[in-house]
Amino acid sequence: MRHSPLVQQLIDAFTCLPGVGPKSAQRMAYYLLERHREGGEHLAAALHEAMEGVGQCSRCRNFAEAPLCPVCMDTERNPALVCVVASPADVLAFEQAGGYNGRYFVLAGHLSPIDGMGPEEVGLPLLQQQLGEGHIEEIILATSSTVEGEVTAHYIQEMCQQHEVLVSRLAQGVPVGGELEFVSGATLAQALSERRSVKP
Repeated sequence: MRHSPLVQQLIDAFTCLPGVGPKSAQRMAYYLLERHREGGEHLAAALHEAMEGVGQCSRCRNFAEAPLCPVCMDTERNPALVCVVASPADVLAFEQAGGYNGRYFVLAGHLSPIDGMGPEEVGLPLLQQQLGEGHIEEIILATSSTVEGEVTAHYIQEMCQQHEVLVSRLAQGVPVGGELEFVSGATLAQALSERRSVKP
């Protein structure tokens, strides 16, 4: 049996989500159509509004609905301390852990030529510009310990050396190959407070 065109379109739309295959997408589509059409309409409206209204912060590249995100607008944050992370989920992990009062820079990925992710795609020209302005005193590298994360960290470290900016790395406690968004708040806070300087 084939689905009608609109049902198939809905199923196909759900498969764009990570970890959602055809069967899971079909269950979601059927659930909304059979039992929760009001929820489906709310989901559609929320998706439309988010896709139209959520952009990137012009300073840190985090999710924002204005030119600057709430962290960058906060005058109580230390602008000389910048933590470089791979995704907005990592920013959330740090904020929930507490204890960090600097700003962030969100790469939205890692350097990976195979995947078409070069310096432009991860925002490094913007970071280079900010380093050149002379306001940043320390960069904390919080990229993952995957091959791509390490390559990205090395690239940023070389950028910082050009501007004589101190570079540090998260300390022990963060598992090798682990993603920051899945690390406990206490572990993340300890890794941040015990960060180590990176030697040129």
